[in-house]
Amino acid sequence: MTEQRRWNAEQIPDQTGRVSVVTGANSGLGLATARALARRGGHVILAVRDEGKGRRAAAQITAEHPGARLEVRRLDLADLDAVRAFADRLRADHPRLDVLVNNAGVMAPPRSLSAQGHELQFACNHLGHFALTGLLLDLLTAGRDPRVVTVSSVNHRRATLRFDDLTGERGYAPMAFYNQSKLANAVFGWELHRRLTAAGSPVRSLLAHPGYTATNLQTSATTGLWRVVFGRVGNPLFAQPPARGALPQLYAATDPTARSGEFIGPGGLAELRGEPTRVRPSAAVTDPGIGRRLWEVSERLTDVRFVLPAPV
Repeated sequence: MTEQRRWNAEQIPDQTGRVSVVTGANSGLGLATARALARRGGHVILAVRDEGKGRRAAAQITAEHPGARLEVRRLDLADLDAVRAFADRLRADHPRLDVLVNNAGVMAPPRSLSAQGHELQFACNHLGHFALTGLLLDLLTAGRDPRVVTVSSVNHRRATLRFDDLTGERGYAPMAFYNQSKLANAVFGWELHRRLTAAGSPVRSLLAHPGYTATNLQTSATTGLWRVVFGRVGNPLFAQPPARGALPQLYAATDPTARSGEFIGPGGLAELRGEPTRVRPSAAVTDPGIGRRLWEVSERLTDVRFVLPAPV
């Protein structure tokens, strides 16, 4: 952990004229992020798997902030065909994109595979966001102060990337594979920063994590043991609310001083809660060999190639 700043949603600059996509925006951190951006005048696209829940979330924001500029669009990050369809529709309707918040995720389900045969957490949390970012990079490049914010977890420090068994066929532990997906998020965000910087791109890539935040990720999407540990015991005692947990990703998405490659998280004890601050990722995140290997694997598994300008 480095410097700590007192920063809250009141310090978000005016977002009028800016277009943002927030994945998983129907609840928890995504809803808090969408609400804060809309409150400051932004045009926010709620990218959600369940359109009904997305519309209810949009109605909630509009009730709180009449005149909020919102769209609800279906996006199933675990299905790469759905990711492509979302990107194609967005490109048809918008000439540019200013902010992409890669927020959505699943946590510690029983082992299952995505439509394309990838382990569900790796598919939804990492591969879907990798593909989405690559498919929208041209719109981001055309944006004003464009940023990609990829949401990881403090748990990325407990993980390794199991390149020899990414599907969990030889051994699957729900929480270990969740941690792996969050490490993949962080490695991707940093490697994207490295590549964008080398290419002279105007797009910034930042990382964020929410510390320990109470969301339905812990209570509705996990196996029984983790639902008890997090939802019934940990959340009431230790977790911060989503509005505070979302501050690191909001800072990364909007603050003028946020720099590409920075990792923003809570500044309190063990980075579990507190004011947004710059935090130090695990060594694996900035390891160029790991970054290149994950990038190459992700390109192969998604069939998405990032089109970057030649280095200047």
